[in-house]
Amino acid sequence: MKAEISTAWDKVEAMINGFIILLPNIVLAIIVFAIFFYVARTIKQVVRRLTRNRRHARNLGMVLGRLAQGITVLVGLFISLTIVIPTLRAGDLVQLLGISGVAFGFAFRDILQNFLAGILILLTEPFQINDQIVFNNFEGTVENIETRATTIKTYDGRRIVIPNSELFTNSVQVNTAFDNRRIEYDIGIGYGDDVNLAKKLMLEAIHSVDDVLKDPAPDVLLVELAESSINIRARWWINPPRRIDYLVSRDKVISAILQKVYVENGIDLPYPTRQILFHDQTEETDGDRSRQREGWPAGSCEVPKPRRLSDALWKLAQMRSERNGNQIFNDISSNSNK
Repeated sequence: MKAEISTAWDKVEAMINGFIILLPNIVLAIIVFAIFFYVARTIKQVVRRLTRNRRHARNLGMVLGRLAQGITVLVGLFISLTIVIPTLRAGDLVQLLGISGVAFGFAFRDILQNFLAGILILLTEPFQINDQIVFNNFEGTVENIETRATTIKTYDGRRIVIPNSELFTNSVQVNTAFDNRRIEYDIGIGYGDDVNLAKKLMLEAIHSVDDVLKDPAPDVLLVELAESSINIRARWWINPPRRIDYLVSRDKVISAILQKVYVENGIDLPYPTRQILFHDQTEETDGDRSRQREGWPAGSCEVPKPRRLSDALWKLAQMRSERNGNQIFNDISSNSNK
């Protein structure tokens, strides 16, 4: 019993002696770690101050500051461990960090991907807070850019949360990236109307709207000869380029064109017109393209005249009448022969 107590006491004494021997190293490690911790806080504040002047990037300084602080604290922890445990080499720590980093990366791949994408978005600023963007089927105003996701508020009052990795790897349309924005609208006139006069009236109507910029100047272009109308495209610029300004300016310009072109000057606003051609196809002419009327017969240089529906119905009635008359005549002839 005394031997066991003696052995236990020897072990306790060895532990105490080892702790006393390591005590200077522990104190030094704590001091070194405290210095690194203080330096990390200072770096965080410096980074936040340097990024404070970046317009609309209120989260950038906080994210980069925390990242710099974390890296500095981690380096201080490694140095402190090597002071306390002299046999622990930096290579072992790096190797351990690499193995654990790979496992951590596989486990939190999506989170890390969104985090890195968020940092890159905050650094490069392809869009900023209060910008109006279009992403896939979502359109609205950017509310916040965080390290994991970006939130936008749609024009009908909904909040959409989009992961940063999707925003960074896909196309995003930024409607408010520049000061000016161009609007265009296609307007149809009749084929019998004067195109030059219509274009002149449209330009006058556009210039009469106060919201339209004089520079760049608005213009009107003939863009299409459609089935029922001649389409002219009106184009003009506005500032600011936000959604509400876009809608208001479009409303004013279209109303001015409607009043100036169609109401005051009587330019035709054509309705869609379709022409129906009957295809003369019977069993007798089936497969004979030279005898079928579809637009006009193949191989014929003469364009056939279009027939009215009433003429076709009248011809059909005549054919039925003749068929009935022939049937009656055949019946009478067969009865007389009997």
